[in-house]
Amino acid sequence: MAGGGVEDVYGEDRATEEQLITPWSFSVASGHQLLRDPRHNKGLAFTEAERDAHYLRGLLPPAIVSQEHQEKKVMHNLRQYTVPLQRYIAMMDLQERNERLFYKLLIDNVEELLPVVYTPVVGEACQKYGSIYRRPQGLYISLKDKGKVLEVLKNWPERSIQVIVVTDGERILGLGDLGCQGMGIPVGKLSLYTALGGVRPSACLPITIDVGTNNQTLLDDEYYIGLKQRRATGEEYHELLQEFMNAVKQNYGEKVLVQFEDFANHNAFDLLSKYSKSHLVFNDDIQGTASVVLAGLLSALKVIGGGLVDQTYLFLGAGEAGTGIAELIALEMSKHADLPLDDCRKKIWLVDSKGLLVESRKESLQHFKKPFAHEHEPLTTLLEAVQSIKPTVLIGTSGVGKTFTQEVVEAMASFNEKPVIFSLSNPTSHSECTAEEAYTWTKGTAVFASGSPFDPVEYEGKTYSPGQSNNAYVFPGFGLGVVISGAIRVHDDMLLAASEALAEQVSQEHYDKGLIFPPFTNIRKISANIAAKVAAKAYDLGLASRLPRPDDLVQYAESCMYTPLYRSYR
Repeated sequence: MAGGGVEDVYGEDRATEEQLITPWSFSVASGHQLLRDPRHNKGLAFTEAERDAHYLRGLLPPAIVSQEHQEKKVMHNLRQYTVPLQRYIAMMDLQERNERLFYKLLIDNVEELLPVVYTPVVGEACQKYGSIYRRPQGLYISLKDKGKVLEVLKNWPERSIQVIVVTDGERILGLGDLGCQGMGIPVGKLSLYTALGGVRPSACLPITIDVGTNNQTLLDDEYYIGLKQRRATGEEYHELLQEFMNAVKQNYGEKVLVQFEDFANHNAFDLLSKYSKSHLVFNDDIQGTASVVLAGLLSALKVIGGGLVDQTYLFLGAGEAGTGIAELIALEMSKHADLPLDDCRKKIWLVDSKGLLVESRKESLQHFKKPFAHEHEPLTTLLEAVQSIKPTVLIGTSGVGKTFTQEVVEAMASFNEKPVIFSLSNPTSHSECTAEEAYTWTKGTAVFASGSPFDPVEYEGKTYSPGQSNNAYVFPGFGLGVVISGAIRVHDDMLLAASEALAEQVSQEHYDKGLIFPPFTNIRKISANIAAKVAAKAYDLGLASRLPRPDDLVQYAESCMYTPLYRSYR
């Protein structure tokens, strides 16, 4: 398994920072091509000696500037844009022009740029992907490629792939079916795997599987870049996915992590259960979200007191995210309280579009909802459920904005000294309530977290800092842990380890400010710690193939992390 500096042909890892690298693999007469290779281009940072050695003299203005100066200039330019989508386009252009500078910008300005390259701006980018499309990023596999998927994978220039993020575009964020235009999600996710988790860019592969779209607006759009047909379903769909999964294993081996992203509920659960025994697969919407939310709850318990088992949980939304979070909470509860899993599930209630999940509805429920249908009279509204069940924790994963109404939030505050309210739906317009509403309606007593970022809130002279339950806290470090251990399967205990590792990163100083997640500025340190815990669990479970086990996994994780500093060329 590639470790820090092992097989590091592009000089991407921290372990090889001081080594000279050769930017050419063939003989050249002009540096023109070097300036158009995003992996090696340094722009005006090429030294005099490099300009002579690599035929660049005259192809660049005479000034020589440092990477820090370039970063300062690009950030200045980005801040001039008033439209967020313009910033997104500028960042994508930079990624295609100068890869290291793109990642240096993202790492050094993570809190400012994370919402640009990922939620919420990436949602708008996907909606307009056909219009803003300039150069292809990632691989597109469509129904036209059936029987030739392996050949398509072989067209990708890199051979040492460690992480694939794949979507079929059917459920992009809370925006619905965006078909082929969902490619913005795998591209954005993998940028974060690199910037936040340190996975090498050359080892990342974004893929969109185009099986059509049921979005009539896109089918009628002259600029739509995907197949103009209704979505394939059933056997035709699953045959293409089966061919894809087999081809990935055949081309890249057993140890490539395949992350399913933004698949519709029915396919997401089916694909995860079907391939988790035979492939190294992970679903961020189900497992990543659950791991981050569990970490937030573990932190929140330090504020409100008691253990997981002492709380009562009510979810609005019983799809991938809701049931995934609920199941992981039950697993953690079962592990620490030594209770049967079914007993732990009984503390967790879910409300879907038809009302509370109860025993009398069990026959009509989808299989992933059934474990959470308990004995209770049928209730149709969230307010009724809150008043009847009296939860200590209210979690929104519905994708529907403004559903935590004033009545609901005030009811939570009426029987809880410190109600825990997580409004997790993305983007911001779909959030169940805002931070300001949560703090105002509970008179400042809420322990609040959201899926999209909210600014600090002033209430009666006190400033409250809302936590952001962002999957980017977990999946980059989780992916790095899987890669550095050479894990061959993902186990639930590895997700629990990631949650516990993230919760441990929250200090008393953070709690004093009302934060239940650590600041994003430390994200690479957080990711290294999560990677170490995940890798340790993979070794303990006998799932790691990289032997012998490193003595210091945190140090080893850091040595394997991508660093965006320019390298010196021979």
